[in-house]
Amino acid sequence: MEGKHLPNRRTTRLTNYDYSSEDLYFITICSEGFKSTFGDIINQKIKLSILGRIVNDVWNNLTSRFNNIVLHEFVIMPNHIHGIIEIKNHGECTLGEIIGAFKSLTTLKYIKVIKQNNLTPFDRRVWQKNYFEHIIRGSKSHEKIAAYIIENPIYWDDDRYYIK
Repeated sequence: MEGKHLPNRRTTRLTNYDYSSEDLYFITICSEGFKSTFGDIINQKIKLSILGRIVNDVWNNLTSRFNNIVLHEFVIMPNHIHGIIEIKNHGECTLGEIIGAFKSLTTLKYIKVIKQNNLTPFDRRVWQKNYFEHIIRGSKSHEKIAAYIIENPIYWDDDRYYIK
């Protein structure tokens, strides 16, 4: 594409870090364009949409696809998710492979539901291309992040991903 300059995408990944390491990872994945497609917060609790229910099912079944992971705290918000994934058995899969499978499976299942029920198709993508991750170091950090995940719906009106 001569003459056209695309912006460089900045990675949030640590250089030279092995993302198949036995660690706890806090992840956030946002919907494309921060669209509130996963549900609504009503009385400080999420009421899941069809897509939100698919996201929930796929997340909870990740351990059947990746038998070396443990899923910890998880929350679905209207336009993003937060979760903690623990990788066991170093080298069997990377965090990127897990997130890639999760995003792909949710999208494919949603497309199937749309076609089966003659629903309006979504525009372009369900998920943003990238995701945020943080390697959890220590039990105090884990406790703090777990509380943040669990309490996230309570603070939705103040959430940085909340778009009125």
